[in-house]
Amino acid sequence: MDDRRRILIVDGNAELRTVLADALRELGHEVVATGDRAEAVGREDLEDFDLIISDLTEDADSGVQIISELKRKRLFVPVVVSSEESQHNFLVKAFKVGASNYLRKPYEKEELRNIVEKTLGYKLRFLEDLKVLPFVRERIEFELPSDLSLMNGVLHYLIERVASLGIIKPDSSNLFIALDEAFVNAVKHGNHGDPNKLVRITADISTREARFTIEDEGQGFNVKEIPDPLDPSNLFKTSGRGVLLIYNIMDEVEYNERGNSLTMIKRPEASLDAEMINSLTPADDIPAPNS
Repeated sequence: MDDRRRILIVDGNAELRTVLADALRELGHEVVATGDRAEAVGREDLEDFDLIISDLTEDADSGVQIISELKRKRLFVPVVVSSEESQHNFLVKAFKVGASNYLRKPYEKEELRNIVEKTLGYKLRFLEDLKVLPFVRERIEFELPSDLSLMNGVLHYLIERVASLGIIKPDSSNLFIALDEAFVNAVKHGNHGDPNKLVRITADISTREARFTIEDEGQGFNVKEIPDPLDPSNLFKTSGRGVLLIYNIMDEVEYNERGNSLTMIKRPEASLDAEMINSLTPADDIPAPNS
């Protein structure tokens, strides 16, 4: 299978733009780089890109504007924003409007590789007929050993099911990142990689929301010790970075008292498909999935 992807870089700093483009080409991707934001969003072939990487600038929100423009045009291309630590307020804003992930400046090649792979990993297609989707109530359960090699298969399956019900547009959603971080935390920090300990994942999905519960068999932790997820500066801290991303991506996040079970809720994103499905969704008196 050809892993070569077409990536558009939009960055006003010529030196950083060149560094990033060279690194991506070394990874085998086709790269187009520009410092002109208007030129980038005006391209007729914009939807042909697999990924867009855009910087954040203090004067015009840059990457935020690109995401908004893509949504306005109904183009669903994942956007990764690149930022410096001082730009944390713009970073949070970018996540709120739909950024798929972010890169920290200065760039590190291995982090770049991982983020590009994760972001491109959930480009999937819608399969179901919209007319029947409002009536679907789906529960998915996994009981897995603490093995990170199982992660991609599980997460891709979950993303496909959530996308098929119109809750997300997989090309532009950052849901994969939140689920990835939660699974890794359960395996590494909860079960400490012990293959004899299990990770249990439950997903209750309808057109109204996707509710995920991820539980490990570890000792848990004091939830009150989590850095304030509402403080954007905490996103740049190495400790607890995954938890902070989860809080900024999901609509609701709750830990149990012990700290070994995480419940996350994602509601429909603004898209043409979500609007169409919502218009067909039955009244509120239809029961939700069993919890």
